[in-house]
This record gives sequence, structure tokens and C-alpha cells, in this order.
Amino acid sequence: MSFPLGDRQFTFWRLRRTGLPNVGIADRFGISRQAISKALLAMGRKVEETLPEVAHANQIDVERLNAGKGVLFGHPVPFDAAAIVFVSANHGVQVRYEHEGDCGACPRYARCIELLRDYADEPGIALKKTADPTRMADELFAKLREIV
Repeated sequence: MSFPLGDRQFTFWRLRRTGLPNVGIADRFGISRQAISKALLAMGRKVEETLPEVAHANQIDVERLNAGKGVLFGHPVPFDAAAIVFVSANHGVQVRYEHEGDCGACPRYARCIELLRDYADEPGIALKKTADPTRMADELFAKLREIV
């Protein structure tokens, strides 16, 4: 599923997610606050439509959705685990399932670490230093649950 990561509306939404107010975004781009508000509403609708679509495609029942943060919590029908669908500026729309993995033996180890660090940085979530992607994900998703 494509998501407009390079789109100007997405850039505005990403900045808003970091806490920058509409007026700050407008000043940064030299456009009106009304234009920013309109773009943010449109992008919010895209996020609000995309996250449940991705959840549905992955057989995830939606529990909580926060379009402003770009995160959906749910429960996959075929598994006894929690799942999260989230929007990352660097990685697009991602799905992650809570699980205990053998991360050291996984060929995606480095990519997983990068993805989790990038996603934590985007909304300004500080994570403890660890080389275990499972622990990083647990900490990140616990902190996201607190704010969603």
C-alpha cells in the first residue's frame, strides 16, 4: 500500500506529530495557517483510512487508533499476540507483532533496530540503550500506549 511519504502534506503532518504548532509549520514554509490546517486535515484522513486498511489486510482487529500519532493498536485474529500498525517517515506503513524472537539469529536484526530507533525518534520517544529489538519494541509500544 503506497503512502505519500514525500508529499508536502505528509511533511506537515510529520512536523505536527513532533509537536510543532500549525503556526510554526506555516512560518517555516511561508504559507498561511489555514493552508496548513487544510493540509493536516486531508493528511489526517489519509492516515485514518490507511491504518485500518493495513490492519484489515493483516487480519488485525482494531483496538485503538490515533491518526495524529500515526499508530494503531490491535489484535491479529490468527495469533495470540498484540500488534501495532504505524506510520514511519523513513519506512512507510509498518506492522509489528509482539513476540519473543531469537533476534541475534535473525537476518533482519539490523533493519529491525533501525526501524525501531527511527520510529521512536519521530515522535520524540527516548528508548533505553539495548541491542535487543524485542526489548526495544516492548519499551516503545508501552510508551506509545501511554500517549495514545
